Amino acid sequence: MANKTYIKAINEAIDLCMKKNRSVFIIGEGVPDPKRIFGTTAGLIEKYGPKRVMDMPLSENGLTGVCVGAALNGLRPILTHQRMDFSLLALDQVINSAAKWHYMFGNQQSIPLVIKMIIGMGWGQGPQHSQNFQTLYAHIPGLKVVMPVTPYDAKGLMISSIEDNNPVIFIEHRWLHNVFGPVPDGIYRVPIGKARIAKKGQDITIVSVSYMIVEALKAADLLEKIGLTAEIIDVRTVKPLDEKTIFSSLKKTQRLLVADLDHKDYGFAAEIIARATENKSLNLLTAPCRITLPDIPTPTTPALTEYYYPRYTDIARKATELAGGNIKLLNKLIKKEQNLNKWLHDVPDENFTGPF
Repeated sequence: MANKTYIKAINEAIDLCMKKNRSVFIIGEGVPDPKRIFGTTAGLIEKYGPKRVMDMPLSENGLTGVCVGAALNGLRPILTHQRMDFSLLALDQVINSAAKWHYMFGNQQSIPLVIKMIIGMGWGQGPQHSQNFQTLYAHIPGLKVVMPVTPYDAKGLMISSIEDNNPVIFIEHRWLHNVFGPVPDGIYRVPIGKARIAKKGQDITIVSVSYMIVEALKAADLLEKIGLTAEIIDVRTVKPLDEKTIFSSLKKTQRLLVADLDHKDYGFAAEIIARATENKSLNLLTAPCRITLPDIPTPTTPALTEYYYPRYTDIARKATELAGGNIKLLNKLIKKEQNLNKWLHDVPDENFTGPF
């Protein structure tokens, strides 16, 4: 096992699956281009050739239909989009074909299709190139939706997704691409539909997914400085959702905060809160809260994005409020941190470059 980037973890997963199974192929806009989808498809065309590693024309709906047909005929396509926004052009094939086939034919026909999408924020990408629609896809019966945050989970969940016999939406956040973490060599699997406890705590449960786990963990570190401990649940799979792990944590902490980079209304956070409040055995001490994007399109200018995207300070303040902590002390700590660490709010670190 060695420390590897999130990019390398995804690349290894695809490479290993293509090596193991000749029915696996990858297609998408930019798959074989010089930057290779942020590096996630690096080296694949050299190994497997243009018949299994393919660029595609700007015809998302048509090519998704081709991949559905290929899956019906025994192949295992990986269709990749450099922006989740581009996948919206293929909703007809995703929703009306891929998601429904298994059900319509009495579970006798499968669609082993992975649709790999990239989300993110910053760089002035604006309302058409930085949207987060995990809830949209999770709402559709027949689709699984996974959003790993660690390199370990990125590789293990990608392998599980490729081997799954029905469609999986695999969502990666651009701000995670250069995150390092321990990743085993060879094939291993992280089960779809199983959450993990990213950090143990006693005073409040913070449920989140993808990049917002990074922010939640930063918030937990701040909370410890004022005497509060937060249990961080990384759901990993938005659908199917691991209720058991979430409810087990809530029985202990009896307080719930959900942090997500989707919009507030009818979102993933609302679903978590609804399920928690429907469970009478939890005996929550306070009303659950959610931290999300506001219900307006993503702005482009940094003057607005600074107030649009929630960060760890927002999570820490809301958790302190729910748990009855010392908010004045917390605000002093936040002010001190911000004075010591000046960063551009729309990039994760000074080495980050974009847009591609």
